[in-house]
Amino acid sequence: MAGVFDRLVGQETVESELTAASIAARADVIEGAMTHSWLFTGPPGSGRSVAALCFAAALQCTDPGTPGCGRCHACTTTMAGTHGDVRRVIPEGLSISTKEMRAIVQVASRRPSTGRWQVVVIEDADRLTEAAGNVLLKVVEEPPDRTVFLLCAPSVDPEDISITLRSRCRHVHLVTPSVPAIARVLRERDQLDEKTANWAASISGGHVGRARRLATDEQARAHRQRALALVSAAARPGAAYAAADQLVKAADDEAKEMSAARDERERDELSTALGAGGTGKGSAGATRGSAGVLKDLERRQKSRATRTGRDALDRALIDVAGVYRDALAVRFGAAGRGTGVALTHPDLVDEIHELATDVPPEGLLRSIDAVLACREALDTNVKPRFALAALAASLIAAHAS
Repeated sequence: MAGVFDRLVGQETVESELTAASIAARADVIEGAMTHSWLFTGPPGSGRSVAALCFAAALQCTDPGTPGCGRCHACTTTMAGTHGDVRRVIPEGLSISTKEMRAIVQVASRRPSTGRWQVVVIEDADRLTEAAGNVLLKVVEEPPDRTVFLLCAPSVDPEDISITLRSRCRHVHLVTPSVPAIARVLRERDQLDEKTANWAASISGGHVGRARRLATDEQARAHRQRALALVSAAARPGAAYAAADQLVKAADDEAKEMSAARDERERDELSTALGAGGTGKGSAGATRGSAGVLKDLERRQKSRATRTGRDALDRALIDVAGVYRDALAVRFGAAGRGTGVALTHPDLVDEIHELATDVPPEGLLRSIDAVLACREALDTNVKPRFALAALAASLIAAHAS
């Protein structure tokens, strides 16, 4: 089926459900029976935010045929992020604040100006603070007639989304795309050769975006190799701590690189808006009191850089955990050469078999637990340098067991 839902990978059931809901919603504009709150869940890379945006486009679509045609003005502007009645809340920092949510709720309460609905897509709704979640809950419980909220979160676990908020939403669950489905996307949409597409898909962990980066970005491949080096270094204490430090430094460098150009552009735009460089009579007064505004921008940029660095470290830790998972599966004969269970890192078969031989099962389990504990520590704002040093110590002990 051609249209916006073609962007979903391996989500045929979800595509059918959302298409049917979009068709029903056209009548519900008049009848008022539309579900006003939706919750999209799924593992990283499953495309939950993409699914939400595609649904938003289908709700606004003006094609008389199937909603979500992908060709009309409503579809193209929604997918491009420029539709006047579709707003995306994309958290740049560690959380979504009460102030941000109140502003969004205020705008969402207006009637749509050009489209059928006023649609609010909240990506990473699991980053809502408790107070911000309560602000959203109030409007979700009594939504405006023409407003639809589309929330995205990893799961329905109370740690990700409050039970009360979850109960007010219609749930749409996405699954991890298969390796063949991801490889097909890389071949057909990105014009990659079959060997590269299959390799990237097989090591992406079911994450379409990451598969694309690994296939096309040398730096992304280098980050992965640096993460995996921590496993081999764990057999040598000095090397393990050095590898952990390298991971932290690489994450910081990646955050700075991704933020530098954007931060400078935002500062320039804000300075211009505040009257910097002006020569008129009111230029001096226009810049008076701007220190607070600039300080607020710096705070948001710092929070965004912290989140970028934490996300980079989390990807690295997932790769590390995958190696130990593979070794444990090989140790018990559940995965490896000639078996039906796929490895997380199929391009490291020899290294994984060696690890499975050198480290006993209890050591492999302790290593996985150590990685999970490190991820939890980072999630509770433990300084990365300390969290990774503790991880290195645990891995050294596990390898020596």
